[in-house]
Amino acid sequence: MAVAERKAAVRAGVRLEIVTVVWMAAEAVLAIAAGIAARSVLLTAFGFDSVIELLSGATLFWRLSAEARGSVAARLEGVERRATVISAALLVLLCLYLVLVGLGGLVARLHPAGSWLGVAVSGAAVLVMPILAWRKRRANVSIGSAALRADIAETITCAYMAAATLAGAGLNLVAGWWWAEYVAALGLLVFIALETREAVEAARGGES
Repeated sequence: MAVAERKAAVRAGVRLEIVTVVWMAAEAVLAIAAGIAARSVLLTAFGFDSVIELLSGATLFWRLSAEARGSVAARLEGVERRATVISAALLVLLCLYLVLVGLGGLVARLHPAGSWLGVAVSGAAVLVMPILAWRKRRANVSIGSAALRADIAETITCAYMAAATLAGAGLNLVAGWWWAEYVAALGLLVFIALETREAVEAARGGES
């Protein structure tokens, strides 16, 4: 019974990662395009986070597909370790991007323009990301994958970033508070740093 449940969970995980890859590809293109058009660090960072989640989803699709094809335990262990390290490294890159670009934008007083597209994309992500994270968490109860836990952390991070992006871009669009975008972006660092630490610890645990 446990074996059958795990196989079903793995198949569900594969489907969820396909949804993740497709969604994040569209989200990344739209958010980065909106960020470039509006000269918005927040929207560009949101798009960059979508790229990270896209790569993480592709990595997890690779790992879960390997198990679904019946790969031996030794091969799965190697795939799991590499997938966990990649996910952790991507979160570290996101932290660095927010620190360097966010502070740089504040110092340079770069005023981003309002963006209806950015508000729409982030609003959609606020609705979708928590559901996606919940479904992945349910699947991982049976799978017990450290790499999938890191991917779930990134999905949750994306949900928080979407909420902050919606708040910051919305205030800029409605009230003209350009600085709200930087406050929203930098305010995420505490949460993202915690998620990054957990992902890095999972990667180190897998290596050891």
